[in-house]
Amino acid sequence: MNDLIFSILVFFSSLFAILGSIIIIYGGLRAIFTFLYREVTRTAEYYYKFIRIDFTSKIVLGLEFFIAADLIASILDPGLFEITILAITVTIRTVVGYFLDQEIKDLEHLPSHVKSS
Repeated sequence: MNDLIFSILVFFSSLFAILGSIIIIYGGLRAIFTFLYREVTRTAEYYYKFIRIDFTSKIVLGLEFFIAADLIASILDPGLFEITILAITVTIRTVVGYFLDQEIKDLEHLPSHVKSS
């Protein structure tokens, strides 16, 4: 494989993994600060549903970036072991992403005045 192409693929694989991490960390920090702000100011008591929807959507998006990074990494080292690990990892992340997406849909259908736990 050409060294330039290899370097580009390594760069994008790392970039996608870093972006996925940044998105999830950003979502977590945003959820924490929003929650703490709402608790301290005692405003919008039933805002928890929206915090959960926002945070869950950031996790799902971050997982998509991790899957893209793993797919690119598998191109770089396409051995049987790496492909098996990739398949297991993508399956787990896809299942987690699916259930998180379902949770978002369920939360969106809750009335705004219902406090979610």
